[in-house]
Order: sequence, then structure tokens, then C-alpha cells
Amino acid sequence: MKRLVVTTALACGLGLAGLAPAAAETEPRAVVATYADIAAAMYADALAAAKDLRTAVDAFLAAPKAETLAAARKAWIDARPWYQQTEGYRFGNPAVDAAEGKVNAWPLDEGLIDYVDVKKYGESSEENPLYRADVIANTRVKVGKKTVDARRITKKLLADDLQEAGGVEANVATGYHAIEFLLWGQDLNGTGPGAGTRAAGDYDPVACTNGHCDRRRAYLKAATDLLVDDLTEMAALWVEGGKARKALLKKSPKDGVATIFTGLGSLSYGELAGERMKLGLILHDPEEEHDCFSDNTHNSHFYDQAGMTAIWRAKYTRRDGSVVSGASLAALAGEKAPAEAARTEAAFDAATAKLKLIKDTADGGRMAYDQMIGAGNKEGNDMVQAAVDALVAQARGLEAVVGRMGLKIEIEGSDSLDDPSKVPAK
Repeated sequence: MKRLVVTTALACGLGLAGLAPAAAETEPRAVVATYADIAAAMYADALAAAKDLRTAVDAFLAAPKAETLAAARKAWIDARPWYQQTEGYRFGNPAVDAAEGKVNAWPLDEGLIDYVDVKKYGESSEENPLYRADVIANTRVKVGKKTVDARRITKKLLADDLQEAGGVEANVATGYHAIEFLLWGQDLNGTGPGAGTRAAGDYDPVACTNGHCDRRRAYLKAATDLLVDDLTEMAALWVEGGKARKALLKKSPKDGVATIFTGLGSLSYGELAGERMKLGLILHDPEEEHDCFSDNTHNSHFYDQAGMTAIWRAKYTRRDGSVVSGASLAALAGEKAPAEAARTEAAFDAATAKLKLIKDTADGGRMAYDQMIGAGNKEGNDMVQAAVDALVAQARGLEAVVGRMGLKIEIEGSDSLDDPSKVPAK
């Protein structure tokens, strides 16, 4: 459903090499270095928040009751903003994109993992033979011609045998969304109010509800530990000498700047505006919301934008309140393409405001995101469409700066924006 949109350089003679060094106040090399420093801080914060989540999950498994389940859910929600802010680094940095699927893959066919309500979920899927594999209930799983031994639920089983099993992307066995499903269960409310309501008893080895509690406990523990492991690897990409930092700093300053634009443009347009928002609006399908089990999608979208803004302006506030800042892409753009940069700056503010309205509406309890995209909800649909339009405008602003600066980038596209007729009906 995704394709690449190519933005070509304009022959304007105003590339980074076209100005005398004395005329530039912001050095491209310094912009790239700050971008890498902010990445290191963001991923370190995401890792620290995941460790807090692991602590809360361990406490829940030690004493599975409503109060500890609520605390684990809160720790999951509290962890999400710190990871979502990193997503501007996904596109343009191959090492990051290669790791991203392990921690934030979505959407997922949750029947691979555990029991589901077949009246809502369905009995089978032509696209996914493992649609209802239910690994928690079954100790052997057939993947193509291979039979996977799932008697012991381990990190290795999840990562090596089940993640994208059979080459199906919807077979998500690891990461935030697998953990989300394990904590909340299915959201059976459609576009009505309410999130998932999994009982703490699903993890109680004595008063077990829905069976297989020991295996469900093992799965939640393995998935949470694996999330910490995977984020440890992602954080290591950006420390001094890390793979992603080294690859970025080996590029010319001009190409490094292009990498930053690639990440911001791709997340603004194809990923967030397209796949995560417009697609769900076209289909009016709550399964197309990013944090669908917990009804936390409004926060995920908002903090994607917060992260992009931090990258654009080179100013990131950490979990401990300290600030990482430096030479910014916004400042560089303002010097090289002042009119285009001013319009882009305004577009960032506009997109933030539209997403903040969605967040405030959901946080206030008036309307959750899955309700906003529901058929017939004009107010909610308009609210989401306005945010989509603002994100598209933000991406177009970035493209205009890119063209004026004589750069060339490729940004991720989305059929839901580029050719809605290709979006299959549900």
C-alpha cells in the first residue's frame, strides 16, 4: 500500500555548496551532529521508560490483581511518548528502520498470540494462515511446512519463530503492540466508547481465567524483556561509535541534512498522515488505529508530531527535564530558504495544534480516537481530516525547503493519500 514519492532538486543555484562559508551562520555539519545527539537522548529515554514498564509488569505478575494490572497499563501508556518521539529517525537511517519492526510493528493479527472473540475477529483470514494460531493455547504451531515447537515460550520463540511468521507482516509477536494486547485484550467496542477489558485473572496461576495462565504469563514476561533488549540495541545505534551515528556522520553534510528531511517528510506524509490516519478514516475501521487495544492512539499521533518538531527545531526535553539542543534544521532552512522555511515553521505549529485538539478531546473523555474515525461521526471525521491536511501541508513545506536548498530526497507515500481507489474495502 506504500510507495515512494520522489522530490527532485530545483536548479536554483542555492545548494549548500552555493553560498560562501562566511554567509552561513548555521553549519550543516553542526545540524547533523545535533540531530545525532538528540537521537541518542530520545532512544535512551525510550529505553528507560521501557525498563519502568518491565518493572511494572514484573510487579503485576508477582501479584496479579486489578490494581497491579492498572499500574502495568499506566506504565505502558507512560512509555509510549518517549518511543513515539523517536520515529522521525526511522526513515533515512537504514539501521533504525531495520530494528523498528521489532518494537513498533502494527497492525497485528492478535489471534496469533492469544484467544479472541471470533464474532468480532473472524474465524480465518485468506492472507494469514496463522490468523488464529493462538500460541498461548497451543504448544505446536504449523508455519508453512515447518512445525514450531512452542512448548516453552521464550524470547527466542517470539523473535525468531513467530515475528512475521510465514512472511506475513501482521504476525506481530513482539514489541509494544503485542504487550498492549496482552495487557488490555481486544477492544470489542468498535467505534463505541471503551477500550480492552482483559481481566487480571488471565495471569493468575491459582484463580486462572480463560485458561493457559502460566503460558500467558510467560509470553508477557518474554515480550516485555525482549522490548527492553531491542530498545537497548536501538539506543546503542546512536551512542558515540554506534552504527547509525557512524553511518550518518560518514555522509557529506549535504547528504546528512537530506537524511533529516527524509525522516521528517516520510513520517509526516506517508506514515502518519497516510497509513496511520487517512487509511482509518477512509475505512472507518477501529482496527486501523495505532494503539487500538488501549485507546491511546491520540497520544501516539501527538508525540510523533512532538518528536518531529523537536528534530526540526533541534530542541528536545528529556525525561529528567534537561534539554538537548543545538544547531537546527529550522535555522539552516531559514538562512537558505527563508520564505519556504517560514511557511514550514507555521505548518509545524498548525499540525501540532490539530493533533493537540485530538489529544485533548480524547484525554477529556469526550471522544476516543476510534470514535472519531467512525462512520457518520462528522465532528470526529473532520477533526482527523484537519490533522491529516495539516500534516500533508507540513510535508509539502519540507519539500519546498528541500527544493530551494538544491537537495534531493525520497519520502514515503501512501495509497490512502496518493490513490484512495487502491485502498481495499473492508
